[in-house]
Amino acid sequence: MAASSNSSLSGSSVSSDPEDYQPPIWKSYLYQLQQEAPRPKRITCPQEMESRPKYYGREFHGMISREYADELLVGAEGAYLIRESQRQPGTHTLALRYQLRQFGHQTLNYRLFYDGKHFVGEKRFESVHDLVTDALITLYIETKAAEYIAKMTTNPIYEHLGYTSLLKDKMVHRLSRERTEPRRVTFQRDERISSPLVQRTALKDTPEKQCFYEKIHNFKVHTFRGPHWCEYCANFMWGLIAQGVRCSDCGLNVHKQCSKLVPSDCQPDLRRIKKVYSCDLTTLVKAHNTTRPMVVDMCIREIELRGMNSEGLYRVSGFSEHIEEVRLAFDRDGDKADISASAYADINIIAGALKLYLRDLPIPVITFDLYSKFIQSAKLPNAESRLEAIHESLLQLPPAHYETLRYLMAHLKRVTQLAKDNLMSSENLGIVYGPTLMQPPEQNALITLNDMRQQKLVVQLMIEHEDVLF
Repeated sequence: MAASSNSSLSGSSVSSDPEDYQPPIWKSYLYQLQQEAPRPKRITCPQEMESRPKYYGREFHGMISREYADELLVGAEGAYLIRESQRQPGTHTLALRYQLRQFGHQTLNYRLFYDGKHFVGEKRFESVHDLVTDALITLYIETKAAEYIAKMTTNPIYEHLGYTSLLKDKMVHRLSRERTEPRRVTFQRDERISSPLVQRTALKDTPEKQCFYEKIHNFKVHTFRGPHWCEYCANFMWGLIAQGVRCSDCGLNVHKQCSKLVPSDCQPDLRRIKKVYSCDLTTLVKAHNTTRPMVVDMCIREIELRGMNSEGLYRVSGFSEHIEEVRLAFDRDGDKADISASAYADINIIAGALKLYLRDLPIPVITFDLYSKFIQSAKLPNAESRLEAIHESLLQLPPAHYETLRYLMAHLKRVTQLAKDNLMSSENLGIVYGPTLMQPPEQNALITLNDMRQQKLVVQLMIEHEDVLF
């Protein structure tokens, strides 16, 4: 969050009413320290060095000892030079003069690297001067304000900012807050499931399934241009580059250490969502304020309108070029994409586009962390235990994944009811959709091959018992 440099440290009371919202007071202490930090002073070599690498300037002094470098830097805090190491010829060292609180002025030596940019750690710089500037700021602030930094997350403004409540009121970011009605698991008796335990199971209430679309922030290291303040602790984000992290989905800016404390309340901004396909499922539905991805709703609606009797539905492939056109249309136009019969007469193109969407999710509908639970459920020898285990696993899915799977299984159940025409039984659909909805976290072809039977069975059972499991 950009802010003026004259902000003062004070408390702020923020109403949960968006109309009464007042911006917080940003804390200026760390900003003031950055302004006080020593400035870099380049110590140049008096003679031209033939061995000087082309990416260094006159600050390169060739192969000199640590002791001689120390003499050159004496008396000037922030002074720096580059030397070739005597111990490891061909490698280079940045020598930097700085006053450490407990030791006084010292020369700090860092192994210096270049791969198109200069670096001594994770940060990469266009010039050595920028690297030294950032190092001096970091050293100065982390030395002067060590105790302050250690405590700056203990009194965050994040909750006072009303970030969650403001988004809820202004952007309606909590989707389908209502809980689904508690329902009883009533496995139907048949020749496959007939033990007395089924009757006991039928009387047991399942845990409530909340449609609470919690989403963690997608933080990535970011370089802020101009002064920026952390939107969690309200403190200045110091340094020249990579001062903090930004959520690439909602734009929240925080310190790296603060990012670990931010609640999982990300509300994606549509302007930051570049595409529909290959976008995280929860991110997409929160950004579009829907309970399910638009691709799933629109494709299923179109298929049920004109394709339910199509022979080999979901098994027969449409032309890949046309499926790619549908993908591009959704990425470009969102819910305005035209997938009608006038645009794509072959319903297999729409079915293929739906399968492609589900297959390309970065986190599958049945998530990586639950994959093994579903596979183990399918391996249980007792039919009743299998269904109970699948049911328990379903309840652990993220809400957006659960709702998408529930809607899809209800649709596939209707497909099987027309199997005399479309020839697609629950088993056939399980073969098609098993590897589409479930992928092992290791992305190992051998594991996938070994698990294909269980993948098929999980989807088959979810279709056949859709009314009970969901």
